[in-house]
Amino acid sequence: MQGKALWYVAPGRAELREETVDAPKAGEVQVRSLFGAISRGTERLVLAGRVPASEHERMRAPLMAGTFPFPVKYGYATVGQIEAGSAEPRIVFSLHPHQSLFTVLADAVIPVPERVPARRAVLAANMETALNALWDGAPGPADRIAVVGGGLVGLLIAYLCARLPGAGVTVVDIASTRAEVAHRIGADFADPNAAPTDCDLVFHASGTAAGLATALRLAGDETAVVELSWYGTGEVAAPLGEAFHSRRLRLVSSQVGSVAPSHRPRWTRRGRLMAALALLEEPVLDILVGSSIAFDDLPAKLPSILDYEPEGMCPLIRYPAADETS
Repeated sequence: MQGKALWYVAPGRAELREETVDAPKAGEVQVRSLFGAISRGTERLVLAGRVPASEHERMRAPLMAGTFPFPVKYGYATVGQIEAGSAEPRIVFSLHPHQSLFTVLADAVIPVPERVPARRAVLAANMETALNALWDGAPGPADRIAVVGGGLVGLLIAYLCARLPGAGVTVVDIASTRAEVAHRIGADFADPNAAPTDCDLVFHASGTAAGLATALRLAGDETAVVELSWYGTGEVAAPLGEAFHSRRLRLVSSQVGSVAPSHRPRWTRRGRLMAALALLEEPVLDILVGSSIAFDDLPAKLPSILDYEPEGMCPLIRYPAADETS
């Protein structure tokens, strides 16, 4: 059978390519895609060819094809319907690149919980990143928490933290348009100049040097800033002078490629992703899913999608099969 896949082929350019999709063998399933999500931060760097050579292997998505910098079939958030193979027909999530039809091992897909609509399930990879960040940061009840950067991952972190008993959570961003979304998910909102200081924990997810400086400024003495931003080949100035050492601040890296050390002895990556899907049951999270882009229009629209981030929403890919089933 034939499918189509999105390939990044040169700086600033992507294209759809025909893909021959094999019939599933024993232990495999064939999935027809319904919806997908674009990871703005990572895929912006991939499209620009800014994945560092030192990270080419570590940054490989689980099911990607090709090699960095180009050409690569990249992406890791696809929701589809099992059509054939070694599993019952149902809606599943897969860390698969943007492709209309694909065959993978049965354990490369995870059933989407019944209470999670297919459109919302595309947030699973980002929720997994947020969950891993909470494991790295270990927030607790009644903590004063700041999340610097109100993009999709930052808002999901704020959503999870806001469910801790008595916790005070503030999303900090220069874009005031994100205030309403922050309030809807249970968090406060502040401009960097008006954000609360002396926080018990700070998460940084803005992807900017200014955001990192803000995060360090908001952190209380002897606490941590959990850094989720990935800068690719870019270099970022970190303000580690003045009172950084006397205040005994800690800068903690968090990356979803491995399970956080606090949970690694007991959790697998598959188990973590299953937990992330289960955390998507609340309908309020629909506010984080943006308007849809037809899969066939993706190559032309991708550069502008990656440059523009309205209210921290997730860019939703709509495959032809979604139109046929709606």
